[in-house]
Amino acid sequence: MGDTENTTPWPDHPDDELQALREGATAPTPPAPPDCPDCGLPEDRYPTLYEGHWVLLEPDVTVASHQLPPRRRWVIGVDGIAINTWDAEPTPGAVCRVAHHLVCPYPTADTRWPWPWGTALPAVIDL
Repeated sequence: MGDTENTTPWPDHPDDELQALREGATAPTPPAPPDCPDCGLPEDRYPTLYEGHWVLLEPDVTVASHQLPPRRRWVIGVDGIAINTWDAEPTPGAVCRVAHHLVCPYPTADTRWPWPWGTALPAVIDL
């Protein structure tokens, strides 16, 4: 009857730290400015469901959700918390936000991702 290996209650899930790192929820926390530590560009910073972790999202950029791969789609909840929708199939017409680490012009070795979403982004930006 379900998963008995992981019974830790949310939000204190033991994998939160690793998952936040995987999703790019590594933004500087307030009161530091919401600037990318790699390129210095100002970004939109939002808290995530991972306690103590914030994510930098591209300002004023929304993309049709089906144009980003699963686990790279961020939506902002009514409470102002950024939520990665993971593998959820987007509804028709749904839009999402783009994490800055996917399109950062100067990623470090720690933040570099193996796919060139930044080069395709101008074609899918819905301003």
